[in-house]
Amino acid sequence: MKAVAIQTFGSPEGLAVIDLPAPTPAEGQVLIATEAIGVGGVDAVIRSGALAAYGFAEGHIPGGEVAGTVTAVGDRVDTSWIGRRVWAFTGTGGGYVEQAVAPVEEILPLPADLSAVDAVTLGSSGVVAHFGLSHAHFAPGESVLVRGAAGSIGIMTVQLAARRGAGTVAVTTSSAERGDRLRELGATHVLDRFGEGDEDAPAGYDVIIDVVAGVDMPSFFAKLNPNGRMVAVGAVGGQPPADFGAKMMADFQKSMSFATFSAATVADADRRAVRTAQFAAASRGELRTVVHELLPLEQAVPAHRKMDAGEVFGRIVLTP
Repeated sequence: MKAVAIQTFGSPEGLAVIDLPAPTPAEGQVLIATEAIGVGGVDAVIRSGALAAYGFAEGHIPGGEVAGTVTAVGDRVDTSWIGRRVWAFTGTGGGYVEQAVAPVEEILPLPADLSAVDAVTLGSSGVVAHFGLSHAHFAPGESVLVRGAAGSIGIMTVQLAARRGAGTVAVTTSSAERGDRLRELGATHVLDRFGEGDEDAPAGYDVIIDVVAGVDMPSFFAKLNPNGRMVAVGAVGGQPPADFGAKMMADFQKSMSFATFSAATVADADRRAVRTAQFAAASRGELRTVVHELLPLEQAVPAHRKMDAGEVFGRIVLTP
């Protein structure tokens, strides 16, 4: 089968199409003929080599979510899965392939009218957005700023915050055109990447959901209201400065909070319940998935170039 692997850490050119034997599902696993493969921000971070210290090595196959049809199952897996269309989480890699394996507890059947492409656009990002807002103790009527709103996590956070009754949903993004599209999804104020550019925007926010992190993250503490909460749900802009907490300490009397959030800390049953509900909502048209571009699996390099250049609005999806 065809697969895409990281031959050399660094630029997108380090990705290469390779041939691998078709995998056999082990006990507790299923084999999926992939129809759609999500390209996530974490894939680009891993490819860059920034996470090599965490055990990622050259030769790694990126990709954490796929959708397709189950073609085989391992021992102790119900054979009725065979032939069913599913979404699957493959972990921190293993998704950029024509045939993927996934633990049976990490697959979910797709509604008949939800496409594989929509499933990988929503599957992981919707769960992060939902529980990221919960981690921030967001309550209806509060003001929310989504930093880095043009990616799939940001887009879902905007929609969910609006649906859950946010008083204000501000976004940071790189262009007026993207801002207009985010307004269509529920944003009420559009700011530039530094959180400026809208005179009518609130001076402060109760909740900031940060997908970016990076060197500019500490400056956004100044945009938190008293008792405000910032939750970092991603780090597509790299790690923040080592002393980023100094900004919070300088405004000690505002009682601000900062937290990170990873969906890995959510119970399997809770992730499954939320994902099932979101798939159903998307199939009814209540949640919108935004696909930037469909590209063949063999074009993973240009897909990652677009990611690195910040050109992507929504999600790029690879198709075998």
